[in-house]
Amino acid sequence: MKSVEEFLAYAIKLEEEAMLRLGELADSMTTYGNAEVGKLFRKLSEYSKWHMGDAKARAGFREIPEMTPDEFHWPQGESPERAAIWGADPFLAREEALEIALEAEKAGLAFYAHVFETTDDPEIKALAKEFVEEEKEHVGELEKWIAAHKAGQPMPVDA
Repeated sequence: MKSVEEFLAYAIKLEEEAMLRLGELADSMTTYGNAEVGKLFRKLSEYSKWHMGDAKARAGFREIPEMTPDEFHWPQGESPERAAIWGADPFLAREEALEIALEAEKAGLAFYAHVFETTDDPEIKALAKEFVEEEKEHVGELEKWIAAHKAGQPMPVDA
């Protein structure tokens, strides 16, 4: 990352793509009669929407570059959280959906951790550290949901 503005452009795009993809998956699951998993993906989409807003708020007075899709250089060729959930089957069971969501959050965490570990810019490092902490919370939350599911307990998404 060359600047804080570039980092924030990446963060906004990552969260936007996660929000959109998770929303698409929620719609698909619901359309195909898998409302339980649709509800889960809808909640995750809302989390991504909140984090996108948070990234935009952090941009504050800064001028964030308008980047075309080919100007983003993602580790796997596309936004980490989008890449991890591209092939979800509309007939997924809840456990599979949770595992896909966990994989997506871990990919986002790895992206931010890589930025944190490789940047020399103290401001980018500080922002990346905050995003790492947020992604760790998402991973931890999904791990709790998976454990609750496996134990036959209700999850927050059911509330």
